[in-house]
Amino acid sequence: MVKRRAPQEESEVSLCVKYLLFGFNVIFWLAGGLFLGIGIWAWTEKGTFSNLTSLTNFVLDPAFIFIIVGAVIFILGFSGCIGALRENTLLLKFYSVSLGIIFFTELVIGILGFVYKDWVEDKIATGITKIIVDYREDPDLQNVIDGIQQSLKCCGGSSYEDWEVNVYFNCSMEDRGSREACGVPFSCCISAEVDDVLNTQCGYDVRKPQYDNTRSELIFERGCVPAFKSWLETNLVIVGAIAIGIALLQICGICFAQNLSNDIQEQRAKWRYN
Repeated sequence: MVKRRAPQEESEVSLCVKYLLFGFNVIFWLAGGLFLGIGIWAWTEKGTFSNLTSLTNFVLDPAFIFIIVGAVIFILGFSGCIGALRENTLLLKFYSVSLGIIFFTELVIGILGFVYKDWVEDKIATGITKIIVDYREDPDLQNVIDGIQQSLKCCGGSSYEDWEVNVYFNCSMEDRGSREACGVPFSCCISAEVDDVLNTQCGYDVRKPQYDNTRSELIFERGCVPAFKSWLETNLVIVGAIAIGIALLQICGICFAQNLSNDIQEQRAKWRYN
């Protein structure tokens, strides 16, 4: 005769934790798929898949970043979602361990960034200089740079003079008849719109000596690295709150996954025992 399990043994796995973890990860699963889709679509539009040799600096390619971030979120969301729904302990352990690795990596990067902030600033400035070099080569990268400069009201990495490293804005190109020589992109201009029409030529010639007295009225002279540092100091409370919120979400995800996995293992042990 098969022994009937007691009602309390059938309700060992917490349905609240199970479906909370499931619902939480469905959102991330869909978000990861969206990010991944946007990255793949951007690469397809640029023809990157048909000519991978054109991708010289993939680390700084916005589409590549979307693909990597989207893939990580998609895989984590999938493992947490299916692991909770199907009560699969292997997927739940993969989910909690992966989330733990990401959390501690973020923690280490945050601590090292605070301790070696001068070194980080130099590396960011160097990275921005490399981006400036490829400004005209990648439309996505160009839009990102323009967006950052307009949002932070800045120009270049350390200063507006960083645009000298770009071949199109290099002053030596003036001999070849380039109108952009000794200039900066329109996103550096203090007012790039006139009567709601975008003036893409507002940055022409502004790095020439004759603009020394009026340059500050035409473009943002401060670099984006000091501008971002200033923005960070001004919005430190908001940034800290967002960082703590993300950390709490990750910790809750790890705890819920571990709790659910332990409940499932205990329930299975009772079934074997009975």
